[in-house]
Amino acid sequence: MQSAALKTLVIIPTYNEADNIGPLTEGIRQHAPGVDILFVDDNSQDGTQAIIGDLQAAHTGRVHLISRPGKLGLGTAYVAAFKWGLANGYDVLIEMDADHSHRPEDLAEILKLVPSSPVVIGSRYIPGGGTRNWSRFRQFISRGGSLYARTILGLKARDLTGGFNAWHRQVLEDIDPDQIRSEGYTFQVELKFRAHLAGYALREVPILFVERRAGQSKMAGSIVAEAIYRIWLLAAQRGLIERQVVERTGRNQGAAATVRR
Repeated sequence: MQSAALKTLVIIPTYNEADNIGPLTEGIRQHAPGVDILFVDDNSQDGTQAIIGDLQAAHTGRVHLISRPGKLGLGTAYVAAFKWGLANGYDVLIEMDADHSHRPEDLAEILKLVPSSPVVIGSRYIPGGGTRNWSRFRQFISRGGSLYARTILGLKARDLTGGFNAWHRQVLEDIDPDQIRSEGYTFQVELKFRAHLAGYALREVPILFVERRAGQSKMAGSIVAEAIYRIWLLAAQRGLIERQVVERTGRNQGAAATVRR
């Protein structure tokens, strides 16, 4: 099956990204013209929503908006977007940052794997991947966070904290995003952990992560602190999550692993 046959939605959470979303949208249209875009905006104060309105007018039926009343968190933004995408019949849902740290040309590479891979992770930490314009401290935090999560949760994927990921609708239906309680980077880890426990392989493709082009970083100490304890909590909840998967799908992890790529 060709990726063009899969109805695909790129989800982009925004807060004060007025300088970024126009060029990003044009980059996506250039490198992945077959996808639709859904912005989830948390009441930006810099005119972001007005620009999204202009993009909707320019790309009728291809650009969509969920407008929320305030800063409700990255995790809840993605959950709302996943539910919207599933309700509107999309086959593949892709997470992408608004600040150009995720490159449209890498989106095209992710899309090449989507037909054969229910989960595709844009990875900074496999051969061919990397980061640009990061301090050594930022690299240490990011690499260390993925290693920390991999070790505690027993996962093999190299980039667990990254947010440039593609999900087949069946994966999201099986893991039920409403069950996720994490925010920030841990939200991405929990998504992948739940997909793994549901029997899905986590396939990685190399990407180059570039430090944001404009605007202010959303990185905060509270996000790192949450990650430290939430990873242990997820490990402790492994049995509960596996039971939730069985209840939703009627199969255990071992059975799922024999039929999932």
